This record gives sequence, C-alpha cells and structure tokens, in this order.
Amino acid sequence: MAKLVIRNIGSILSGRIEEPRLDGDTLIAVDGRITEWGSDLDTEGADVTVDANGVTLCPGLIDSHVHPVVGDYTPRQQQLHWIDSTLHGGVTTIISAGEVHMPGRPNDPVGTVAMAIAAQRWYDNLRPSGMKVHAGAPLLQKGLERHHFEQMAEAGVRLIGEVGLGTVKDGTTANEMIGWARELGMKSTIHTGGPSIPGSGLIDADMVLETGTDVVGHINGGHSALPDDQICRICEHATAALEIVHNGNERAALLTLKTAQELGKLDQIILGTDGPAGSGVQPLGILRMVAMLSSLGDVPAEIAFCFATGNTARRRELDVGMIEAGRAADFVLMDQAQHAPGADLLESVKLGNLPGVGMTIIDGKVTSMRSRNTPPATRLPSVV
Repeated sequence: MAKLVIRNIGSILSGRIEEPRLDGDTLIAVDGRITEWGSDLDTEGADVTVDANGVTLCPGLIDSHVHPVVGDYTPRQQQLHWIDSTLHGGVTTIISAGEVHMPGRPNDPVGTVAMAIAAQRWYDNLRPSGMKVHAGAPLLQKGLERHHFEQMAEAGVRLIGEVGLGTVKDGTTANEMIGWARELGMKSTIHTGGPSIPGSGLIDADMVLETGTDVVGHINGGHSALPDDQICRICEHATAALEIVHNGNERAALLTLKTAQELGKLDQIILGTDGPAGSGVQPLGILRMVAMLSSLGDVPAEIAFCFATGNTARRRELDVGMIEAGRAADFVLMDQAQHAPGADLLESVKLGNLPGVGMTIIDGKVTSMRSRNTPPATRLPSVV
C-alpha cells in the first residue's frame, strides 16, 4: 500500500458547502484515497511525506466547462500545454462540454458516436500532466436514436455536450434525447445565452427549462448573457447546476450568485472557464472566479472554493472535490500571495486577490510544485 502523509497543514478546506472548514493539521491517504485527517495521527510508514509548512489544503479544483479536442491540436491553443498550465492554476479535474473545436467535426450520428468514444478513450489513456480529463461529450445531432446513446454509454461515454451547438435546436427533441442519456448515466449540459460559434443560436430560459439538462451551462453567457429576468427565472425554477464561467458576463455572474443566495441555492453554483475559446485559455480562470465571486459577491472565500470543488463533484457525481474518507486524494496546497493584503489566505481571496499555488497532488501523487502561473506564495510546501 502506498501511504501519503501531509503534515503541518495550516487550514483544511473541505469542499462541502455545509461545513467548508475542517479541524486538523494532518491528512493521510492510502493507495490514492483519503483515509483520515485531524491531529495526532499515526504517520509512521509513509511512502511520501509532504510538509505543508502551514499552508492551506483544499480539494483539487474542478473546471466544469472546457472544450478539449482529440489529439495535441486545437485551432485555439496547443492542447497539452494549456492543460498543464491549468494544473498550475490548482485545477486537477476538467470536464468537457463538447469537443466542438475539432476541425472537421462530424454532425451525422455515426461520426458523432465515433468521435465521442474516441475522445473518451484518448483522455482515459493519456492523463496529460496527471490531470483528470473527462472527455467524450457528443453534441445532440438530428438522427440520433436511443441505440446510439446505448452504444456510447456501453463504451464509457458519460457526458453530453452543450445542447444547442449541434443540429438539434428544439426543446422537445432535446428533452427526449436527454431523457435517454440520463437513464444511461450520462450527465448533460446546455448552452445558455446568445450564439457563441457559427452554427449555434440563442438558447433562452424557456429552452433551458424545457430541455431539463443536468447543468445550465454558462448561465452568465458564453459570451452573451440572457436578460436579467430570464437569468432570475432559470435560477428560480431550475433544479440543475447553475454554472458560472470565466469567459462570460461578469455582471450576469454576480446576478446569478445574488439570486441563488436569496433563493437558498448556493449549493447549485458550480464554476467553469469555457476555454479554449475566442478569448483564449485561462489557466488561473477558476481561481479568478473564486476571488471575484467572493470579493464582489460578498461570499466567504471558503464557500466560494466549494463552488469549484464539492458542488461540482456532487452535481456531476465525481469521486473528487471533497475531503471525505474514500474519495480520491486530489489536492491543491495554497498560501496567501506574497505582499498581498489580508490577514491570511481566505481574507486575501475575499479581498479579490489570487492565492499562490505551491503544490498539486492527484491520486496521492505529487503532480506539480510551485506554480509558474500564480503569484508566489508566502510559504511553500515541500516533499520531505
């Protein structure tokens, strides 16, 4: 058994919105799974010991909305490079909302099924920089029938890409297909707002609610947001995850947060970047969203971190994102950036500042050290 011990932790963020902070200065994982945390634990026999040096431990961040492609090519950015840079932003899991930027992407049923399975297989085998990439998110196309979804599900495809970016544009057809997908264990996302790429169109509140996907993709627009009254109506009536993205409308993001807070629905808020996109790739996009929503949305930083961890894990049924026994040992170790205002990391983030990432760990293995992208941290963890 491979035993990981992380000691001298300054603060533990749980990822669970009902209890965002945990007591203890030590965490133990065995064979890539969390076993226990607290104080005065048995740390003997560790294969790897990390001295946190007083920094904060948080579950690895999750980007709920990316657009990868098959292979090391995309017309937006070089694929493996931006995934590695995203890891240096504290993100250990990314989730495809559709491989929409793939040159020559097919839109017929056979090609759609084949591409979804290929994308799922590619990232199941590759794990670039150790990152967990959930890919293979087919777009809904005319001509898809239930047996096509059965074929994809049997092959391991667990996602449906943004509804509205394929050739299916009406809520009735989309709802039927989403129903098939849900019965087969596939999680779905819908494009929300104005057109983003050629071939896409307006997806308004009526379409979002009629389709009934598991995730309201970029509720703050990707890039153009819906009118305020439609955003509020979605927040009021949707039971799905309300996804706020970096590449969207910041004002609409804050409106979504405020409305969800008033409705007691903060547990539905999740975060994504929606990159690579026309505005590029944002390796620090999730951290920037946490800081922005905390500072301008007046939400405690430890709650904002839940939007990027446990909320997403629960909505997407992932075994990451929370400090719980048996979950994957995926972590980001962070500290207050050097010379940044605030008494500690959480207060500094609440003031709108990015933290400094000192280390990421995936499945109990150290995957990156001091981030090349974040501001330098005041303190750094080390492998003993």
